[in-house]
Amino acid sequence: MSNTLEHFHYLHQIPELGFMEFKTSAYLAEALENAGYKVTRNINGTTGIVAELDSGKPGPVMALRADMDALGHIIEGQLEARHTCGHDGHSSVVLATAQEVIKEGIVRKGRLKILFQPAEELGTGALAMVEGGALDDVDMLLGFHVRPLEECPMGQAVPAMLYSACATVEATITGLPAHAARPHLGINALDAAVAAVQAVNSIHLAPNLTWSVKATRFLCDAGVTNSVPDIAKVCWDLRSQYNEPMDELKAKVLKAIEHSVAALGATAQISVQKEMPAAIVSDDVTAIIAESIVEVLGEQGLTEPKFTPGSEDFFHYPRQRPEVKTGFWGLGANLTPGLHHPDMRFDLEALEIGVRVFKNCVKKVLG
Repeated sequence: MSNTLEHFHYLHQIPELGFMEFKTSAYLAEALENAGYKVTRNINGTTGIVAELDSGKPGPVMALRADMDALGHIIEGQLEARHTCGHDGHSSVVLATAQEVIKEGIVRKGRLKILFQPAEELGTGALAMVEGGALDDVDMLLGFHVRPLEECPMGQAVPAMLYSACATVEATITGLPAHAARPHLGINALDAAVAAVQAVNSIHLAPNLTWSVKATRFLCDAGVTNSVPDIAKVCWDLRSQYNEPMDELKAKVLKAIEHSVAALGATAQISVQKEMPAAIVSDDVTAIIAESIVEVLGEQGLTEPKFTPGSEDFFHYPRQRPEVKTGFWGLGANLTPGLHHPDMRFDLEALEIGVRVFKNCVKKVLG
């Protein structure tokens, strides 16, 4: 047995938000150095870590990636960091795998790199790691995520999680204030914002595609009830199973907002934030993961690849570095009541399964 539970119990008690994972990264870096890895801290000026184990013999460069950050929840009116997406479990599994790999002498050719990435929840942590050169010499990159119970129960694992592309569009719509008794002298930002929501709701992509767009925030208040408001803020959530339709959807949304508010004389300052690409996985890497899962859980433990409307910033890696072969799998852990729920829980025995699957993957590539 590895010491993954020891790591988890410590990391679970020190949740930290994106790019603020100071205690978390210090713990991980020290453990990797003590295990015998060459560790580089503060990748690209962040809390990111890259550790390396060189066999001294020619071969591919394989990397395992885990995210470190927690989520911010409003609990009784106060912002509180909590590990409600399982990143503490991910870090524990990858750290324990790294320790086991060096203890057992598994790497006999090429190099193994361990990436601990900040700020997955912000959607910018992977980009920061890429910009910091973490993938410059990597041939193959693997990541994983614990899965909700209804998607994958304990004792099973998914060889490829096919995440969706997502984006957040924010618009600040500006009109002209006026007294409600004389609305013709103003431009009602609330009306313009409603028109924008309706215009976006009228967008259509091909019906055989899986996609969605919906308004998720609407803020408008003149401060009094007898004035025409001049400012409104609206957010939309965009999702698509594939990257190309997301590009089309995003372009249509931006045009719909701009033209609909202009028709009423208002203007819109529009920004696209927290973009994450759809899954890009290599069949070769997925096959390695599938074989490793079967060796640990048996044939009955292997599911088919699964599509999820959720998103994951891991896929910035292959989008930015298409030459890198990537694989991303899902670990069944009886996770309830759901990811990002403030009371999320999962079966901790699943973490050891994660270590065993990752170890098998490393053996197949670098053993």
